[in-house]
Amino acid sequence: MGPVTAERRRLLRRAMRKAAGARPHPNPRVGALVMDSGGQLAGTGVHQGPGTPHAETLALDEAGPRARGGTLITTLEPCVHVGRTPPCVDRIIGSGVVTVVVGAEDPDQRVSGRSIALLEKAGLEVDGPLLTGEVEAADPAYFHHRRTGRPRFTLKAAATLDGWTAAGDGTSQWISGPAARRDGHLLRASADAVMVGAGTLRADDPRLTVRLECARTPQPLAVVVAGRAPLPSIRKVWDRSPLVVAPRPTEVVPPDLQVIAPGAEGLVDLAGAARALGERGLLEVLVEGGPRLAGAMWSVGLIDRGVFYMAARVAGGEGLPVMQGTFSTLSDSRDVIIEDVQRVGEDLRVEWRPREESA
Repeated sequence: MGPVTAERRRLLRRAMRKAAGARPHPNPRVGALVMDSGGQLAGTGVHQGPGTPHAETLALDEAGPRARGGTLITTLEPCVHVGRTPPCVDRIIGSGVVTVVVGAEDPDQRVSGRSIALLEKAGLEVDGPLLTGEVEAADPAYFHHRRTGRPRFTLKAAATLDGWTAAGDGTSQWISGPAARRDGHLLRASADAVMVGAGTLRADDPRLTVRLECARTPQPLAVVVAGRAPLPSIRKVWDRSPLVVAPRPTEVVPPDLQVIAPGAEGLVDLAGAARALGERGLLEVLVEGGPRLAGAMWSVGLIDRGVFYMAARVAGGEGLPVMQGTFSTLSDSRDVIIEDVQRVGEDLRVEWRPREESA
């Protein structure tokens, strides 16, 4: 790797750091820099969400005439399609920059290499993609959504060391310690939506909000997955205008806040519901319970990632499991890749993902 490439990667990482705190979903997380012809920073931009200027446009606007003859650094391939804002490619070509450095190709089929080709056709030098893995790791849900059409689902659970999320009477507060609970709220803060099943709604009456000193605004959307039984009419979460996923229409929320996905045996078609959530622009969904919903989503391959908090506590008997279902033989289980283990307060935080099965 030569010095020019090394410097461009350094600048891409700088743009990524600027964009790290943005919450632009359903649009991608993008940061951009403009370096003038002398290599000095002339403009920066971070995309904040649908309907707002894209990072490249913000950086070019700030740079003004200094962009001419310079270099645009952008973490993601610029857009070429017309949405709520004009295509970035046209703005870049007209700006006078002579080089565009791209961190990753956009997986959106409306873009996916087309912008790079148009920039090169216009006579600009395009260098990249240079940091595909790092850019995807900085916004994994966006890449997952554009490739699959559905959100990335993360299963979050707190359990005793012997694997129980609640006692037989349903009590579960608090299995994990304060540090683990705070970390769990950070997970909520990073999600577009927090999902629970009807059983958890009845037992815990959760608000599904982020409760931190620096709580994000707006809060993640609350999603409730209904079963066969009618949902209770009085629950705290109804004040938050949640989205209800149900096998048939319900009266607890307005029709525009319902996803009707009838499945087998009077339950929700989870795969169909996942696609519907993706169409609503939800890219990152945190699944918080209960065991019936977690087991059902696992059984149909909808859990993409897990974050388990293993508490410094032993139940010493049977309670409620993380996932409800039948485990008849070892071959029913699936291998996972444990990606990270760290101590959080007195508890353990284990992050994992299913191992992709070989063809």
